Amino acid sequence: MGRSDIRTHIIGRVDLARHLRQFVVVAEELHFGRAAEILGIAQPPLSQSIQRLERDLGVQLFDRSRRQISLTTAGQLLLAEAPTLLAAEERIRIVMRKARDGEIGTLRAGVPPETPAVTLQALLHGMAARAPGLDVDLQELTSAEQLRTLAEARLDVGLVHHPVRAEALRVGPAVEVRLGVLLPRASPLAQLREVALADLAGYDLAIFPRATAPDWHDRILDVCRRHGFTPRRIRHAGNPEFLLGLLLARGCVAFEPESTARREPRVAWRPLTEPVLRRRTSAVWPDRSAHPAASTFAQVAAEILAGPAPAAPAVLAPGQPRPWSVVYPPGDFPGRG
Repeated sequence: MGRSDIRTHIIGRVDLARHLRQFVVVAEELHFGRAAEILGIAQPPLSQSIQRLERDLGVQLFDRSRRQISLTTAGQLLLAEAPTLLAAEERIRIVMRKARDGEIGTLRAGVPPETPAVTLQALLHGMAARAPGLDVDLQELTSAEQLRTLAEARLDVGLVHHPVRAEALRVGPAVEVRLGVLLPRASPLAQLREVALADLAGYDLAIFPRATAPDWHDRILDVCRRHGFTPRRIRHAGNPEFLLGLLLARGCVAFEPESTARREPRVAWRPLTEPVLRRRTSAVWPDRSAHPAASTFAQVAAEILAGPAPAAPAVLAPGQPRPWSVVYPPGDFPGRG
């Protein structure tokens, strides 16, 4: 079948639905004049439409031999089948509209590995409220991995840390989170209300591997150097649990949001004397051939990240003290080796 034949075939099927709807009105009224008024068209085009339908189906639908038309046996059978056929056509239109608007199908979305479980839950609930029929396939990927898979068309939208090189990408609303100093609660610096970057001299720095977000990694180290902190050693941590382990076992420090400290009662968070470190996060997605739901994901993610951090109830073992009651003797401070 050639291209022109295919086009004629498709147009014919679309016309069939239109002709069928007009046939139903004529069959119910048994009068072309009244049916034309109801349909808001002139009578001659309506008559031509019914004749076209009869030619396409190869049957006569109306008996026109008398003054008042009546349905033939074929017409009666078609009238009985018409609601099912028209309902199926309407369902196809609804499904296609939902697909166009990103309300159904699958959205492949990347999120940073450190994203808390409660944030993931809120993100999925938010998307379910906006697009109940959409399957959101969350994938744990670093910023660099997300940018690469977006370029390879294996991801529809990603939640990344700035700065990023956003060539051929759309960027959603960015949310800034103030970072403070995460350190062992037994550290002398934990006694301070605020910590200056210069106060961290001599400490190791636990930070995500550079390959995961190169520009953001370099910016953090540059800010540290400009404010008097050159880490004695860089220790890489790819997930929050390992990072907290480094802080406790090695006496490192890290720059994280305050919410990270809630995971471990033996760790303290203190703000910097100057808010010199702010992490910017936003959704990004391809500028061309974008998934219809990508912008919705970007908006939902921004609303969740900008709002109060969802709190998960702490699960404490029997007899385990509350975080605010933990006191460590001086000798218990982990070494910095």
